Order: sequence, then structure tokens, then C-alpha cells
Amino acid sequence: MTENVNSEPEVRDLAEVPAIEVITRAAVMLMSAAAEKLGLSESDPTTSPHFDLDEARKLIGALAGLVQSSVADLGIHAAPLRDGLKSLQLAFREASAHPDEPGKGPGEKQTGPVTD
Repeated sequence: MTENVNSEPEVRDLAEVPAIEVITRAAVMLMSAAAEKLGLSESDPTTSPHFDLDEARKLIGALAGLVQSSVADLGIHAAPLRDGLKSLQLAFREASAHPDEPGKGPGEKQTGPVTD
């Protein structure tokens, strides 16, 4: 039996991947994971089997740190990533039975208080 070489995924040498691509991919992964932990893929987020505010808080905090520390280098990618981060922060506040004080929510140490 012979292996089909074309069926293997293309592997890129990490040294050849531009830094902005690495940063944006990491940000998208953090955003997606946080959205899952907030249950945003469900019509009623609290019924999601993945709903976990503690995990979402960690992911949003990491995302905020990444985005804020990279914003000067992100160029056209900065605004969509900041918007996505803000949306997650607001969704977290909405999902919380006892919302954090303004400026105390996940990632707000880096972004400042988030409001509608």
C-alpha cells in the first residue's frame, strides 16, 4: 500500500511564518475558546455543556493581554481584534450572575472599563 503524499497537510516552518500571522492566529484561537466557554454557540448560553465562566475569564484575560501588547503592530487587524475582545467582555458581563465592577472584569486591567 502506498501513501498519498498529497493527502498530508502542508507543514510550514515556523521561522517562515510572519509574526502578525502568529499573533492573529493565537488571538482567534483565544477568541473562539472564550466564545465556547461563554456558550455563545447555543441559543441559551447557560445550557451549553461547555459553559464555564472561570475558564472564559482566563481566556479573555489572555486575549486582552495579547491584543493590547500587540496593537501597535497589528495594523488592519487591530480594530477587528479589539471589537471581538470587547464583545467577549460584554458577553461575559451579561452571563455573570454577579457582574464584576467596571474595570474589574476579565481583561479590563489591560483595556480599561468596558461599556455598551
